[in-house]
Amino acid sequence: MKSPSNAAPETADQARLDIPETRSEAAAPVQPAPRPAPAAVAAPGKPKAESLIAPDITIEGKIEGAGHVRIAGSFKGDINVRGDLTIEAGARVTGSVRAEKVTIAGELVGNIESAVHVELLQSGALSGDLKAASLSVAAGSRMRGQVEFGWDDKDGSRGHGGTAS
Repeated sequence: MKSPSNAAPETADQARLDIPETRSEAAAPVQPAPRPAPAAVAAPGKPKAESLIAPDITIEGKIEGAGHVRIAGSFKGDINVRGDLTIEAGARVTGSVRAEKVTIAGELVGNIESAVHVELLQSGALSGDLKAASLSVAAGSRMRGQVEFGWDDKDGSRGHGGTAS
């Protein structure tokens, strides 16, 4: 009978040894090694950083650089970004704009000199000329100026665009 009592401590010791091994095996698959890889893959793409001009702020100057810009307040000056520009409802921008994508929900007084895509939302207003590869205009939006879109600047003959005023 002593052998079962002697076997019990050995079994208990083996169980203790097995528990850490089981835990270390369980911990190994939990490590998030694959998770950082997709984040690193996404990083080389478009810049994720966005600069914001808040609703109660008025700024006069020039915006240049890479990244996205969101204006909810008032800005007077030229904007030249390698990224997206969003003019929020209630915001006002006075100056020329160059950006990849321009979304207007507020008011822009000035020309969009170059853009890949311009989206004029229902609450948006543009007073100025627009030149872009593509254009989306929502019912109820307002615009005063000339528009050129869908043309290839290299030879002027490619695309399905036109001019409107």
